[in-house]
Amino acid sequence: MKNLLSVLKITVPDKIYIKDPETSDLGKRIIENSIILINEIGFESFTFKKLGKKIGSNESSIYRYFESKHKLLLYLSSWYWAWLEYQLVLETFSISDKKEKLEKAITITTRTVEEDSNFSHINETLLYRIIVNESSKSFLTKEVDKDNKEGYFEIYKRLITRLEAMIIDVNPSYEFPLSLASTIVEGGLHQHFLNEHFPTITNCKNGQTPTNFYQQLVKTTLS
Repeated sequence: MKNLLSVLKITVPDKIYIKDPETSDLGKRIIENSIILINEIGFESFTFKKLGKKIGSNESSIYRYFESKHKLLLYLSSWYWAWLEYQLVLETFSISDKKEKLEKAITITTRTVEEDSNFSHINETLLYRIIVNESSKSFLTKEVDKDNKEGYFEIYKRLITRLEAMIIDVNPSYEFPLSLASTIVEGGLHQHFLNEHFPTITNCKNGQTPTNFYQQLVKTTLS
């Protein structure tokens, strides 16, 4: 899988950015350091001025790539979902047993992320922490319907429909495959968030993981 990923380019909807950050050293430094900075201080406190200072560049140079920090967060979220989709496709492709394939998919979409050396300018571990703590801010806005029409969430939705298809393969008569798929993806993030910030209201701790929970939930639900 790693050899395949090394030759693949993570594609983000081009309307999110003004200039593709993957096309220049400065753009890659913007992405690399925005992940580090957002993880350190949080999205609310993050500004392009602070990012510019961190990378030793003018604030205006960042605006040549992204028109706002909201668009930058959309970019980071889309990159993460595309990266996760590649893993889902590649790690389940050769699995013929439908139940085993779904179990593997649940593992991939709910596990704690480790850094992938194939993308040297992106720390996936830190990006994953941002997704857990900040990604909902990319769509919990007044502009969400407009952003959706622009295609900003197409990768996220495509990932969920891939998982939906695997659920249908296991139980074609199940009435709520799409709802279950989106619950697995979003619920996995939420359980990781609870474990970190509100551990008294989740059982996903002390060796029990969101993966354990959702594999048991799906197995019971589809049986």
